[in-house]
Amino acid sequence: MAGRLSACSLWFVGPHRVELVDGEVAEPEPGELLVRTLCSGISGGTEMLAYRGEVDPRLPLDETLGALGGTFAYPFRYGYSAVGRVERSRGHLPEGSLVFAFHPHQDLFTVGERDVVPLGDDADPRLGVLLPLVETALQVCLDAGPCFGEHVAVLGLGCVGALTGALLVRAGARVIGGEPDADRRAAAAAFAVPAVAPDELGDAVAERTRGRGAAIVVEASGSPDALAGALALLAHEGTALVCSWYGTKVVPLPLGGEFHRRRLTIRSSQVSTIPARLGARWDRARRREAARALLPELPLAALATHEFPFERAADAYAAVDRGKPGLIHAALRYA
Repeated sequence: MAGRLSACSLWFVGPHRVELVDGEVAEPEPGELLVRTLCSGISGGTEMLAYRGEVDPRLPLDETLGALGGTFAYPFRYGYSAVGRVERSRGHLPEGSLVFAFHPHQDLFTVGERDVVPLGDDADPRLGVLLPLVETALQVCLDAGPCFGEHVAVLGLGCVGALTGALLVRAGARVIGGEPDADRRAAAAAFAVPAVAPDELGDAVAERTRGRGAAIVVEASGSPDALAGALALLAHEGTALVCSWYGTKVVPLPLGGEFHRRRLTIRSSQVSTIPARLGARWDRARRREAARALLPELPLAALATHEFPFERAADAYAAVDRGKPGLIHAALRYA
């Protein structure tokens, strides 16, 4: 029987409440790795919905990630962005390798070698935890389809919005962002994404498109009220691509005459699956490798604004929840 090692993990125990709980982790078996965590990232989207209690408790945490079993019923472990060094290897990766894993916040964990992404020894662990957000942005761009020369508006310039805008610019789109926070607008500029305040976005889109409207609006703000405004920005037969997950919050939409007469489309974008129309060319392994290759190419330091010691995790979540000034992405740092 495999031995057990001490480990400490973070648990969501109620709305706006997290606790660190001591436990055990199994020694690695053949094909597995023991990883000592250096840094783990806090998602401003799904993870904060879970923190606030705004997810249906019957919903599975993530059926595509083995480390996230169970549901959103309290108490549960969550988190899906850990970077650490291999402390013990029963696979092919050498000990000391820097790896990414989709794993809840925990200082030491055992994981299958096939479930990690080697980052290279010269990678920055703090930036490595942004890999899932880069992959999410990449999926949004794949869902948007060919957009060379098209006008695209991105609502919300948090990590996913800014990264989506950056990749759409690389694909040849003419992107403009709408974001109320001046710090986030400044960070988006590092990704070549011009941005204005939301109340200025309608005029900016009209000026850029000579009144035609945007071909695509990416809704990445996380605000249920934003989608209604997105429809007014669209050109005839335009598409609102929703990558926000609103949890249990109600989303009011004006689906009257203008929506029908202009033949508008609302579509979702979700990173857990590859859409059928792309299945012949893309799978999750290809998409993840493409996202990993983007890490050193993007100015991710502009997003990595805050770190908190693991033992102060409650402070980190509270800071993200209240919208601490200047905070774009928060991570937990392990000693």
